[in-house]
Amino acid sequence: QVQLVESGGGLVQPGGSLTLSCAASGNIYSIYAMGWYRQFPGKQRELVATITSGGSTNYTNSVKGRFTISRNNARNTMYLQMNSLKPEDTAVYYCNAGAYIDSYSQLDFWGKGTLVTVSS
Repeated sequence: QVQLVESGGGLVQPGGSLTLSCAASGNIYSIYAMGWYRQFPGKQRELVATITSGGSTNYTNSVKGRFTISRNNARNTMYLQMNSLKPEDTAVYYCNAGAYIDSYSQLDFWGKGTLVTVSS
């Protein structure tokens, strides 16, 4: 019973910025990693960025230098700061969390997704 609630999606002009947020709640023992994924129309979901509980980050090459992932472990909240947005960034963005609901059970959770549209 872990819920991920996303916010911050919307319409932005090329070159603009947008920040996505994901808040985790429910029966959480601990979250060891979180990440953002995106899905283009007609394609499979793909990795954007990940972050561990220790703060280590990983980005797909197409967003390096433009996007920044961060998290507040105390609040179980994750952010994706997106700068210099391009039309090709238009996609549904999903929040993901790898969590323990107790000392032994490791599960993967997903948010419902939020649409980011980059257009003039």
